[in-house]
Amino acid sequence: MNQNAPEPVKGVFFGLASYGIWGCFPLFFALFEGIPSWEILIHRVVWSCVFLALVITFMRRWSVVSIALAEPKRLGRVLVCAVLIAINWVTYIYSVESNNVFQASLGYFLTPLINVALGMIILKEQISRAQGVAVAIATVAILLQLATLGTVPYLSLILAFSFGTYGLIRKQVPLDGLSGLFVETLLLMPFGLLAFGVLSQLDLSHFTENRESTLLLIASGILTAIPLLFFAGAARRLRLATVGFLMYINPTIQFLIALLVFNEPLKPSQLITFVLIWCSLALYSWSIWKGRAKPV
Repeated sequence: MNQNAPEPVKGVFFGLASYGIWGCFPLFFALFEGIPSWEILIHRVVWSCVFLALVITFMRRWSVVSIALAEPKRLGRVLVCAVLIAINWVTYIYSVESNNVFQASLGYFLTPLINVALGMIILKEQISRAQGVAVAIATVAILLQLATLGTVPYLSLILAFSFGTYGLIRKQVPLDGLSGLFVETLLLMPFGLLAFGVLSQLDLSHFTENRESTLLLIASGILTAIPLLFFAGAARRLRLATVGFLMYINPTIQFLIALLVFNEPLKPSQLITFVLIWCSLALYSWSIWKGRAKPV
């Protein structure tokens, strides 16, 4: 990417990268056969923190982290972000392990609506008439999907609200993406290490079960940190509503993986929902392109 590119262009690049990686996550977490979602969460926290510490050391950014840790008021929102992202992580892993990738996909289709609502209500962001129509189409699609499930999709709702709220608060944290993400995982690190120690003491840990499990659990932290860094870069450069609609890339990839790789059954109403959402995305993208001289 051109380092001299405008900030909104960089933001779009970061958004595409983060959502593309996230979209392929079901393929990765499907490899953790027999390892419970909460144990994977523990290692995601621990190894993300370790990986980010190495990155910060390499980039010589410890001064920024020290300043952040010295300001308790700043840490309050960062801690909220950490808790929200932990909830999102464990719910998503459980969705994949329990063969509910379509529910995970629905949750991330729903998240942009939460982003738009929060952006309008809390950040007072304005949207054009065409963007409003796009939101309305997406809302109809999501309501159709919710109605055809026959039950309250708890996994979808938890994923949507946890990540949508995370995006809002993360946008308001006065920390760059790398430092902010490291502090988030650092705040969760004591709980992760404590849980890891308890599991090891009780001989319930899968970490040393075999080489494959060890490498997968370590890789979960690295692959967790990379797209979140991209997302933080996008969130700080783009309007929350734009970040939200870029997010359709993630659930679309998950949708296709659930259909073509995991062979989850596809109902006609789900296909209609998919088409409607892509129509709303096309309309919103056209609106952004038409008003490209305005900040995004």
